[in-house]
Order: sequence, then C-alpha cells, then structure tokens
Amino acid sequence: MVELYGEVRSRRDLAASAGCLSQFAGVRLMTLGDGVERGIRLLEFRSGNGLRFTVLVDRAMDIADCEYNGVSIGWHSPAGFKHPGLNEYEGEGGLGWMRSFSGLMVTCGLDHILFMYDEPADHYNYTPRKKVSHSIHGRIGTIPARLSGYGERWEGDECFLWCEGVVTQGTVFGEHLELTRRIEIRVGSHDISITDRVVNRGFYRTPHMFCYHINVGHPILASGSRYLAPVRDVVWAAHAGDNYARQRVGYRTMPGPQPHFHEQVWQHDMAADDKGAVAVALVNDRLAIGFEVVTRKDQFPCMFEWQNFQAGQYALGIEPSTNHVQGHGAARERGELIWLDHGEERRYDTTLRILPDKQAIAACEARITTICQQPDADFPTPSGNHRPIEGRDRTGS
Repeated sequence: MVELYGEVRSRRDLAASAGCLSQFAGVRLMTLGDGVERGIRLLEFRSGNGLRFTVLVDRAMDIADCEYNGVSIGWHSPAGFKHPGLNEYEGEGGLGWMRSFSGLMVTCGLDHILFMYDEPADHYNYTPRKKVSHSIHGRIGTIPARLSGYGERWEGDECFLWCEGVVTQGTVFGEHLELTRRIEIRVGSHDISITDRVVNRGFYRTPHMFCYHINVGHPILASGSRYLAPVRDVVWAAHAGDNYARQRVGYRTMPGPQPHFHEQVWQHDMAADDKGAVAVALVNDRLAIGFEVVTRKDQFPCMFEWQNFQAGQYALGIEPSTNHVQGHGAARERGELIWLDHGEERRYDTTLRILPDKQAIAACEARITTICQQPDADFPTPSGNHRPIEGRDRTGS
C-alpha cells in the first residue's frame, strides 16, 4: 500500500484519484539549458510526500538537488553542476576536480580516491606508460552514464520509482571499469536506496578504490547542528597537532559559516549493528529535521567527516570509503588495495534517509547510541590506529 497525504491507498484508489501517478509522484527526464550546466540530462524524482531530488545522468548518476517540503538538504557549491565536457581532470596540479565539485552526492573512484598520486603502471603491460597520474578523487564523477531506464515499478499495491545507468571508465592500455548504479525510492517514503556494482570489464588486473562524498548543506547544517555516529575511535584528524583546537570546531557540534575557515577532515572508526550496518546522521534540532546515511561496514570499512565551514561554501561531508584516509600509496603498502581481475566485481548498498521530525531524529539517535556511544569530548585525541582492512588481496601485484 502507498501512504500519501495521511492515508493508506491501494493502486486502484490512486488510479481513481487521477489520470496519472505523476500528479502525485514520479520520475521525469529533463535537460538543463543554461550556463556551465547546459546540456546535462537529469532525472527528477518526486516521492509524493514532499521529497524531491535530481539524478545527474551525465555525471555518474550522482544526486544533485535534494529537498524535503521546501527545506534544502544537498549542498550547492560555487562550481555548479558543470557539464562534464568542461571538466579539466588534470588541471591545477590535480585539483581541477574542485571546479566540478557540487551536489548532495559525488562519487569518487573507480581506481583512485583521495589526494593526488602517481601509481606505477606496470600492471598494464605497456612500456610507454610508466605511471598513472591520479588527480584528487578520481575520474568517475564527471563521466556521463548510459541510461538503461527509469520510471515506476509496482509490486502489488507498493510503487517504487527507479532509475538505472551504466558509467564506463576506460582507456586503451589501462583500466576498463564499469559502474552500474540503480536508485530507488518507494512512493510515500523517506528512504533513497542506492545499489552500485563495480566490475572489471577489462583483462588487466586493475586497482579499485571507492568513496561517496555526501554533502549536506544549510539549513540542516547550521550553528548547533549535531553529528551522530557510532564512533568507537577517532582515528585521525587532518588538523591534529599543536593547534588541534585552533579553529575551535570539534567533530560533534557544528558552527555557522566562518570567514577564513580551513577545511577539517576526521577519520572515525565506526561500530556496526548486528546486521553489519553503519548509520551516520546530521540533525538540526531547532528545525526538527535531519539526514541519515546508512552503509555496510564490510563494503565501506572507513568513514570520514569533512567540515567545510568557509562562508559561501558551507558544507558537512559524510564520506564512506573503501580505504583509510592515508590514500592510494598507503593502501598499496599495507596490502589493502582492492585488485579486480576480469569479471570480478564489488557491490555497495547505501540508504540516504530524511529524518522529517523529532520522533524520527530520536529514533535514529537511539539506534546509533545502542550500537556505540560516541566520544563526549569535542577534540578526542586521535589514536592513529588505522585498523587493518581484512579480506583484501595483500600481494599488491
């Protein structure tokens, strides 16, 4: 059954109320037509309960806009949702990616995440290519998808809105990785389901790294907003040291926009529930609204918190990752880099959830604190304990 407007309705009931489901909910394909966004295809989802979000078909099927009952959820940066044809991946010493960085969800990968790194290219068996030069966060986020389909799917009296696309990252004498992404939401619900499958379609043994840069903006992010997570250890902080508290911003409670703020990044080791799930949320108690991200510990063993509180660029990032924040080189040295042979794949199952009221926030907080109580201190001393990631091929070749 579909719950809309305070009533539980059957498929027949809804059909009797309008000539088309799109009066209440649906998915439609559009193309942006101006500025740096000109020519980008996007899918607009409306779940029927006030939740609206858009999927950028031409940017790896990432989620751009997101709002609930007129309240903005996702972050818009000054870069805009730039057309991929304007992206300069190797520009600015590897930081050109920043000029395309915007939206609720930006995918990082498929063979590299985090800061720039030159990787030995011997596994591609092509002597003119001595190295693979990776810019920050990899190539996948600005590659257009081949749209497989979209629409509505009924299971009895339950209706699901969905889309699916395939994003290929490939080159001659190099990687040939494929991301298949499916996004679904049940009509009348607050849960966006994302299922990703990354496959090596090539015949070279290829490294794989993966991360979601999930960016929450104002007004959920505001002075006093709280970061909720089952943090069992604060592993690392980019700003730790003699001036750890210099900006007077800890990991738990957020400030308002700040002039001259330098980004802060934390890595937390998260506890999982009995089903292997890890939930992280940002909540605004004053507005009684929050946003929750649920991932699997066995798929994303690492979690980062990105604090960009610079005025004009104000955002909080929730970043599930396949690897520690130390990056590509450390993953190789520690034997924690994922290597995929032809046909091998990895799957990632994620839920993005709107917490629409005080009751939903309280339920989320209870779920998290039952698993693990996060540290009370704003500036816990980082342990430096990057726990070994199990189940990886440790040969490094």
